Amino acid sequence: MDTTTGLHQTSDFYQENVPAVSSPTHDGLEFWQFMIAGSIAGSVEHMAMFPVDTLKTRMQAITSSYKTPAITLRQSLGSILKLEGLGGLYRGIAAMGLGAGPAHAVYFSVYETCKKFLSAGNPNNSMAHAASGVFATVASDAVLTPMDVVKQRLQLKGSPYKGVADCVKRVVVEEGIGAFYASYRTTVVMNAPFTAVHFATYEAAKKGLMEMSPESGGNGDDNETLLVHATAGAAAGALAAAITTPLDVVKTQLQCQGVCGCDRFSSSSIGDVIQTILKKDGYGGLIRGWIPRMLFHAPAAAICWSTYESAKTFFQQINGRNSSVN
Repeated sequence: MDTTTGLHQTSDFYQENVPAVSSPTHDGLEFWQFMIAGSIAGSVEHMAMFPVDTLKTRMQAITSSYKTPAITLRQSLGSILKLEGLGGLYRGIAAMGLGAGPAHAVYFSVYETCKKFLSAGNPNNSMAHAASGVFATVASDAVLTPMDVVKQRLQLKGSPYKGVADCVKRVVVEEGIGAFYASYRTTVVMNAPFTAVHFATYEAAKKGLMEMSPESGGNGDDNETLLVHATAGAAAGALAAAITTPLDVVKTQLQCQGVCGCDRFSSSSIGDVIQTILKKDGYGGLIRGWIPRMLFHAPAAAICWSTYESAKTFFQQINGRNSSVN
């Protein structure tokens, strides 16, 4: 009888103190916490690096039907500051603010969920990281693409739109809702390899850096940990950006077509746009804006990953306190 009582007490203790299987989904966090961490990271990343993105858009947009001379990063920056002032570098930032948060919430939550199921218990499975990144980008691009179209049209020199609302209204009336997704296929084709390279490089670089500095993971040194995340993120962002620049040029062409003198294409075929660019500007036209693109993605990835990991750590600490209280 005493043994039975002991078993019941043990069972009661287990039920009260062991968290439910459905509670933390991965890394000790709930699904919604991944979404919030990702949303914060994406917003901080894009807001901080927006001026560089504006320079890239200006350099990639072709505004005539004949061969256009390449402009340097310094020329683009000087032109904007001289003719439009500092505000010209931030035109369209509201559109990115509206799109970046929700898109990155989807991005990171899908990534973490897929990584959990695909890694098969191996945290260093690069193939799982790459595949998870591809699934994440397909989902997040569906959210971000419409606002990215608005953002790039507002960034153009002499943009005819007064703001986000005016741009959305005029695009719907003049071109239809489909115009917001004219570049979606190109965006996915670009971002799938971008994200695969990005995540695989990030996870591999992070692992290598942590092995080089084993003390950083065991003594609670947050500064060292953030430095590792930032360095790995910067390396991943720079490499992925360089590889996918030609497709980014195609995306910019499709999103800005028919605005401010930009070419209009008869179809959204990636091959047709590439042929047009090659015919007018040669292979150099396909790497137009690669410098600001790398300058954007290297620090942006560092900012994004370090912010994301910091947000995850914050939630993990909260969850740990709640568990100890319960």
